[in-house]
Amino acid sequence: MLLNNHLDSMKIAILSPNRKHLDDMGAVLQAGGHRVLLAEGGKTRMRAMADDERPDVMIVDGMCCDPDELVLVEQVTAAHPALRVLLLCALHTPEFLIASMRAGVREVLPSPPPREALEAAVARLGARMAGTRTAARGQVIAFIASKGGSGATFLATNLASQLAQTRSVLLLDMNLQFGDALSFLGDARASATLADVARDITRLDATLLASSATKVAPGLSVLAAPEDMAQALDVRPEHIDAILDVAVAQYDFVLLDVPRVMDPVATRGLDRADRVYVVMQSSLPHVRNAARLLHVFRSLGYPPDKANIVLNRFESSTDIGIDQIRKALGDAAMVTVPNSYREVSTAINHGSAVVNSARGGAVARQLAELAASFLPRAPQARGLMDRLFRKA
Repeated sequence: MLLNNHLDSMKIAILSPNRKHLDDMGAVLQAGGHRVLLAEGGKTRMRAMADDERPDVMIVDGMCCDPDELVLVEQVTAAHPALRVLLLCALHTPEFLIASMRAGVREVLPSPPPREALEAAVARLGARMAGTRTAARGQVIAFIASKGGSGATFLATNLASQLAQTRSVLLLDMNLQFGDALSFLGDARASATLADVARDITRLDATLLASSATKVAPGLSVLAAPEDMAQALDVRPEHIDAILDVAVAQYDFVLLDVPRVMDPVATRGLDRADRVYVVMQSSLPHVRNAARLLHVFRSLGYPPDKANIVLNRFESSTDIGIDQIRKALGDAAMVTVPNSYREVSTAINHGSAVVNSARGGAVARQLAELAASFLPRAPQARGLMDRLFRKA
C-alpha cells in the first residue's frame, strides 16, 4: 500500500463484501496519497477495525435500508468520536439518511461510488479534519485536591470567573457524583449536564456543547456534573476526549474540576490538561497526599512542569512552613493563596465569585495574579533610548 508525505494524507479503512469495490476504491484513494486499509467483509467488522487500526476515515459499503443496522455505526462513533464514517448505499430513503447522520455518519454515497464523488467526499472530510487541527486551541487547566476540603472547587470556579473578565471560559465539573461547581457561581440550575452530553455524544458539536453548558456570566459557562449519581456511569473517558476536542476550539480556557480519585475518566481529563494544579493546605495529610499525586503524575509520564502546587489558606505561622513543603514535594512550582475565612465563606455562601463579592480582598488579588499568569504576555514597548539606538 502506498503512503506518501502529503499534508492532507489520511488513514482510510474500507470495508466491503465486494472485492471489486474494495480494489477500485483502494486504487483511487491510494492515487490521492492516502494510506488505505482494505477489509473484505461486512459492517460487523467496523468496531474491530476502528479499535485496531484507528483510521481517520472509515468507508463502509453495503449498509443501506435497515435503520437498525445504524446501531453498529453509533457504537463505533461513540467509542471513536474523531472518526469520520462514510456509508455507501445502492438504494436509500430520506429517512435512512437522517438516521445515519444522527448515528454519526458524515457522508452517504451510492454504491459503487463514482470516482469523482468519492474523491470529493474524502476531500471534504479531510478539509474538516484539517480545520479542526489548525484552529486556535484553548488552554486546558485542571484542579485536583490533595485531600477533601482543600478548596479545589473554590479555586477552579473563582479562577474561571477571573479569567472570564477578558476571555471565554468553560468550566467542566468532572466530579460526577458530588459535583457542585455551579453553586459556587450563582443559583442557576443546569438545563443539561455532562452526562446528558455523553449520552448524545454522536451529535456533539459547538452548538450542542454551548446549549448544554449553563451560562453564568458573559464570558463564563459551566458544564455541570449530573445531579443523579447513577448517571455518572454514562460518562466514559472517550466522552471527555470528544468534549475537550470541541471545547478547546471554542473557548480560550477550559478549566477542569477533577475529583480526588484516579479513575479512567478523571485520568483522561488530567492527561488532556496543559497544566494540573494540586490544591493543598499546610498539614501533614495534605503534604503526603500531594506527594502521592505527584508520584502518580510522574508514573503517567507527565512532564515535570505540568504539575503545580497551590498552597491554599496559607498562613506564615503554621507548623509546616513552605521550606518543609518544598523539601517534601520536590521541584513542583508552587503558589500560595492567603487564608481569609470571612472573604471566602461569604463568597461561597452567596454563590458569588470573590472577584464580585470582595474584589479588593487578599484572596481576590492573589487569584487575579494567578489568572494573569495564564495569559500570554504582551510585548513590552521599547524605551525611547532603545528606539533611538535602533534607528542609529
